[in-house]
Amino acid sequence: MATMTKTAARGASVKEHIFTWEGKDKAGKLVRGEMRAGGEAMVNATLRRQGILVTKIKKRDFKRGGRITEKDITLFTRQLSTMIKAGVPLLQAFDIVAKGASNRSVGKLLMDVRADVETGSSLNQAFRKHPLYFDALFCNLVAAGEAAGILDSVLDRLATYKEKILAIRSKIKSALFYPIAVVVVAVIVITIIMLFVVPAFKQVFSGAGASLPAPTLILVAMSDFMVDYWYLIFGILGGVVYGFFFMWRRSEKMQMVMDRLVLGLPIFGNLIRKAVMARWTRTLSTMFSAGVPLVESLDSVGGASGNYVYRAATKQIQSEVSTGTSLTVAMQNANVFPNMVTQMAAIGEESGQLDTMLSKVADFFEAEVDDAVGALSSLLEPLIMVVLGVLIGGMLVALYLPIFKLGDVVG
Repeated sequence: MATMTKTAARGASVKEHIFTWEGKDKAGKLVRGEMRAGGEAMVNATLRRQGILVTKIKKRDFKRGGRITEKDITLFTRQLSTMIKAGVPLLQAFDIVAKGASNRSVGKLLMDVRADVETGSSLNQAFRKHPLYFDALFCNLVAAGEAAGILDSVLDRLATYKEKILAIRSKIKSALFYPIAVVVVAVIVITIIMLFVVPAFKQVFSGAGASLPAPTLILVAMSDFMVDYWYLIFGILGGVVYGFFFMWRRSEKMQMVMDRLVLGLPIFGNLIRKAVMARWTRTLSTMFSAGVPLVESLDSVGGASGNYVYRAATKQIQSEVSTGTSLTVAMQNANVFPNMVTQMAAIGEESGQLDTMLSKVADFFEAEVDDAVGALSSLLEPLIMVVLGVLIGGMLVALYLPIFKLGDVVG
């Protein structure tokens, strides 16, 4: 008995790989395929038992794959949904998508999921083994689709949901990219001026022996400080930025404070709040329409919102709904939802079309995000130009003031 246990333990610890093979069946016809196994000998033995004479075995190489992104998972979900709707068997659909994946890491991930399904695991259980790529929302929806026999429909809703969420994120990133890029370039330009240009002008001023105006003296003093202590300045700034983001990721209190602060910002706060509302209502609508019970749906909704304030509010709503409170009343008690959202939720509950009403709310806020991004870009461009013009223009004026004075003296 002990010997059998040891043998089983050794077998369980064998690392499996994906092998492609070619061979001839009993009729002499050329056949090929893929198999997950611990080695070439195991592939050969398995195929021989099936009456296949193996001519070629090759291990698939996934080492050069890139990082798996949310976009990769979204594309896979859409492809899998389309194939299942077209009547392609599940395992064959995984084969087709995995072989067609441009990112080899995606191909390996899909073949791992396929192997689990092939050995008798349900699809949602196979996905749950990879929580880094398939979150609770994804797995719960797939489980609901499998239980109800509507996997193709659920995958279609899930793909649409992920596409809309990606679109919102992309719009917000595009709105923030321009100002951040301009600020970074401005910081680099100002640093170059302070470290190299101002010291060169300082030598010219000292050689002339003339008294310098106050703006120039201030600029020269700041330049001298940066030249002498640049390593301390950049070290402290780098440490502060790193510490800030480290605390933001690790501390719940820090997340709560920063998320509240972000929602209260005068320009960006309104955009972030609309994006959060779009994600919150879209997620709940998608899960509820797939047949996931409301209390279970709320488990995934808070995390999908991407904001700690709404995550905490969702936990409160879930607690109240589980004790018999209506969703509308619980949302009103949370005091973070606009009146329009709670009214639409109330109409949805009364008419039995909660998923439809929440979907309409999500559509509305997604359109609002589009408008807000356009308005934000139009507002920020001139504002940034004015600020940079004042900063860099002020530095140049401070540098050239002594030269103008010297010209007046010579004249």
